[in-house]
Amino acid sequence: MTDSARTSAQSATKPPSLRERMRATVRKEVVEVALRLFVEQGFDRTTVDQIAGEVGLSRASLFRYFGTKEDMVLQGLDETGRQIAEAFAARPDTERPWEALRRAFDVLTQANEQAPEQALSYLRMLQETPSLRARHFEKQLSWQAMLEPEIARRLGVSADQPEEVGPNALSGAALACLDAAATGWVTCGGAVPLAVLLDRAMGTLTE
Repeated sequence: MTDSARTSAQSATKPPSLRERMRATVRKEVVEVALRLFVEQGFDRTTVDQIAGEVGLSRASLFRYFGTKEDMVLQGLDETGRQIAEAFAARPDTERPWEALRRAFDVLTQANEQAPEQALSYLRMLQETPSLRARHFEKQLSWQAMLEPEIARRLGVSADQPEEVGPNALSGAALACLDAAATGWVTCGGAVPLAVLLDRAMGTLTE
């Protein structure tokens, strides 16, 4: 191994610094406090000053960790999108893209069903708060962008050709089914498992 390669490998495995760990700890605490207050009081009625006060930060310090209240709610969705994309890419090539997408969404359905009351409160807040709905839609567009290259590969088309609309159509339809299932899950108060509702939604488009 060359010196440059060895340095790169060491950098890749270098543990986070104390400062990075402290920052991650503070961010986690802010999110936990913010979500609790949002659920208890409502998103719009909860102020940044309230959150900062409970965490023990000044308003200015809080904004060094999160630019907006919406960021406190949605900060985990980028990672969720990456996990779904990785799960999708790991599915066998023998599966049809639609089935592989359904199985990739298990990442989300299983996580929600491990703490259903918390997940229901979170999804209800997303659905009832216009500013969060708008930002959530933006996040899902980024999920589409993560999924489309693998969909294109499975379809045997180029993801760079704008006339190849299949990957965009499949990813958009799959995420629309996920939204429909989540809405149904919240509406029924979790009486029907999210995974079952997602099966129904995605199955409707294959009948």
